[in-house]
Amino acid sequence: MKKNVIIYWISTGFIALLEGVMPAFTSQSEMAKEGIRHLGYPEYFGNVLVVFKILGVLALVLPQIPKRVKEWAYAGFAFDFLFAAISHGIVDGLIGQTFFPIIVLGVLIISYMYYHKLNESK
Repeated sequence: MKKNVIIYWISTGFIALLEGVMPAFTSQSEMAKEGIRHLGYPEYFGNVLVVFKILGVLALVLPQIPKRVKEWAYAGFAFDFLFAAISHGIVDGLIGQTFFPIIVLGVLIISYMYYHKLNESK
């Protein structure tokens, strides 16, 4: 049981740092804005994406959030990672940036699996 809790929090913490904390502090940097423009998205899209990422991370880490909302947060992040990989693949070709979102999706899947393992025992 303790192993499951540790794996859940490490994977969820990684997602929270990567998708909540980093975007909150870096979204207004010129590099972040250029990254959104490079992929062909308007600047406001990056701002909206950051708001939803922060809300999604809060949904994942706060225990009082209903399970259905957590499920939607997991789904939202899965779509985000898949579409990030597709966008990078179309614009830049098959390079490291194309596969990084898929790797993070793997971490998200681990978090999701262990979220359910922890809730089965309750």
